[in-house]
Amino acid sequence: MMLSQHFLFFFAMLGAFNGFAAASFLWWRARGQATQRWLALLILMVSVRTGKSVAFHFWPGIPKFVLQIGLTACVLIGPCLYFLVRSSQGNAAGPDRVDRWHIAALLAIVAMVNVGLPYASHVDLWRHVVTPVIVYSWLGYLLLATAQLYVHRARLPETPSGSLLLWSTGGIWIIWIAYYTSGYTSYIVGALSFTFVLAASIVAYLRMRTGQAPIEPYQDRRIPDAEAAAQLQALAELMARERLHLDPGVTLPRVARRLGMPQTRLSQLLNDNNQTSFKHYLTQLRVTEAKALLRQEPAKPMDLIAGAAGFQSMSTFYSAFKKVEGLTPAAYRQRAATPEIDSRSPETDSNALI
Repeated sequence: MMLSQHFLFFFAMLGAFNGFAAASFLWWRARGQATQRWLALLILMVSVRTGKSVAFHFWPGIPKFVLQIGLTACVLIGPCLYFLVRSSQGNAAGPDRVDRWHIAALLAIVAMVNVGLPYASHVDLWRHVVTPVIVYSWLGYLLLATAQLYVHRARLPETPSGSLLLWSTGGIWIIWIAYYTSGYTSYIVGALSFTFVLAASIVAYLRMRTGQAPIEPYQDRRIPDAEAAAQLQALAELMARERLHLDPGVTLPRVARRLGMPQTRLSQLLNDNNQTSFKHYLTQLRVTEAKALLRQEPAKPMDLIAGAAGFQSMSTFYSAFKKVEGLTPAAYRQRAATPEIDSRSPETDSNALI
């Protein structure tokens, strides 16, 4: 019996320990990538929740603040998953204004509850009110994340992060169901489910890596300038001819296929030789398109301008336009109506990206 308890503790805590390690590694490797940072935070929150579950199962008399920390992490699991999915769908480098307000309001509520209603002084309130609210808010964010995936389901096969999003959402569903039904099984099932999900994810990732084509020989060296210039010119001509940037669902693999080159080479071409990311390259082209529309159709509504230029939302359109041009679309339209009109043409702006 004692040996079986030791094995149970080992496997239950394995997910938590590996989760902390994976979250730390992903955060360190993120280098400003919003999607990877949200993934690191998601794994960290689940790891904290799992660690608390194991501690409470084996030592029911642990201090109440440990339970409070675990439940606080639990309330953030759903939002982390939701913003992980959101960050992979947008064109901007980080959360837009609405998302930032959303995150700020959520953190403010969590802080107020933790400071104003500590678990040790309000045990019954936490058990009968706060905990159910946490469980169902987690479910609410799960549904929102799943809805986002459904809306963008056509893009997932072409998106490099598509499998990651599906694995993450499916894994969190498994963990939520395990905790929700733990009253019929055992409280430790939730922690064991995380160990299973994390192990399955690692195995799937390794198999995916094993099945990938070998690294192209040119990936380890810089593309010569003359060759890069010709390929960047081909890219500019492709985008001008087929206007792929106007499709909100366009992806790096899709553009690479149209150019007839591996996606790793296109990524290297943009990052090393053009000093820009694929997302930023698309954003610049879309802003250029929006500028042309603002000049040519001064009466056209802004939401139609944004959609016609390839932006998925008004908030992304405004933030991207202001970041590139230094003024809002409305201000640009007003300035374009004056004699001091911006003389640059869309073709000139496109060539400026080379």
